[in-house]
Amino acid sequence: MVDMQGFIDRSFWQFAKTMARIPHEYTVREWTDNEQEFMDVVQHIRDEGVPEQFWSKRYIYLYVGDWKYWSMGFPLDETTIINRART
Repeated sequence: MVDMQGFIDRSFWQFAKTMARIPHEYTVREWTDNEQEFMDVVQHIRDEGVPEQFWSKRYIYLYVGDWKYWSMGFPLDETTIINRART
């Protein structure tokens, strides 16, 4: 079972300065001390999230509290970033 809130609380979230007009934050696989937990969270987002359109792309978003979380849809072993934005 994934401890999503624990992962959220333990992770460093960086504001995406290059996309300030679309405010969001991200965390990177390299920044975690538990790579398996990172991959488990990505899989959890994909399994439990809901698909939504963002411009011309479709992403799977997992809503937790006042935030939504998503990855870019690359294969799990190639995924390096988890994004989040306020809902």
